[in-house]
Amino acid sequence: MLDDVDLLVCGAGPVGCVVAERAASVLGWKVLVIDRRPHIAGNCHDSPATNGVLVHNYGPHYFRTDDENLLRYLSRFAEFAPAKYEVRSLVRDQLYPFPINLGTLEQFFGRKLDADSAEQLLAERRVPIADPTNSEEYVLSRVGRELYEAFYLNYTRKQWGVHPRDLDPQVCGRVPVRLNRDGRYVGHKFQVMPAGGFTKLFARMLKHSKIRTLLNCDFSEVRHLIHPRRATVYCGPVDAYFDNRLGKLPYRSLKFEFVPHAVAWRQPCVQINYPNDFTYTRSVEIKHVTGQRHAETVVSYETPCAEGEPFYPVPQRASAELYARYRALAEAETAHNRVYFCGRLAQYRYFNTDEVIQEALACFQTIRRSAGAPASLSPAA
Repeated sequence: MLDDVDLLVCGAGPVGCVVAERAASVLGWKVLVIDRRPHIAGNCHDSPATNGVLVHNYGPHYFRTDDENLLRYLSRFAEFAPAKYEVRSLVRDQLYPFPINLGTLEQFFGRKLDADSAEQLLAERRVPIADPTNSEEYVLSRVGRELYEAFYLNYTRKQWGVHPRDLDPQVCGRVPVRLNRDGRYVGHKFQVMPAGGFTKLFARMLKHSKIRTLLNCDFSEVRHLIHPRRATVYCGPVDAYFDNRLGKLPYRSLKFEFVPHAVAWRQPCVQINYPNDFTYTRSVEIKHVTGQRHAETVVSYETPCAEGEPFYPVPQRASAELYARYRALAEAETAHNRVYFCGRLAQYRYFNTDEVIQEALACFQTIRRSAGAPASLSPAA
């Protein structure tokens, strides 16, 4: 089993499953997928809770994209249903729409607004910072101090364990501010969820005669035992691949508590943020977007922490500089040993679900070209 391998894929998350499926289906390669966990789908893994309600085991994964070709590719392995991604933030004992929109501003400032008057209100409160160098400056320059302290400051502190002024601007820059009444969490064209869940979707990807999957298998245990004929795709932490020789890259982790409730619904929306109360940052009732019909429900609570499963690369200058050194090692490893580094841990970058699948498709095309096979104009072809 360990000898007859064209492509070794280290990680059975979205990247590993997509690259394995493409290599087997398009190139006819024999693929071995390994993962140190006892399940596939990586952090997208979902499973039934004790009361039978499907939950996202590692936090919510909201699938959204503007790429119709990407959705068409994934639809080979699952049907998709529309999902209503709406988030509220608990501030001053009230639930506000979040990201900030006209409704948020009206409720917070207690006045009726339209787009023009809302823009004038924000203009009066913004701190004039022409070129923000950190997340605090970025938010202050967009919405002013009152909204910053109410919605961003303490949430960011809890999430990252540091003050927003010590984080890169894009951390808070990912969250829009809308001068309309769009209550959606994101504005993408396609906002959907795979019927049956993500795990079933990725299981169908791996259900191929040329793909074998080995779980509870750490890459470090087999890296010198398996010698793939074509290439290796590595999805684990890039610093761990190189035995942390340059130092460990910092991550933030999460602790989850899943609380069942003997009612059909517990929250008014899928996610509630807690910027100023409690130790946890958000509660999620994923049933709002999975399309399940069940007499009971489950709410998960997320508490950020410094130690544990790596979830979020820390967006600071020092970590970016350290990763740049590891990236140089990774590029050399690709050139000399055909090891391709792809995914959130391997590229030390936070990806949304659609983005990481696009990265996987691009990685496959690179491998395909390196193997002498012409790349397709459509990454999923």
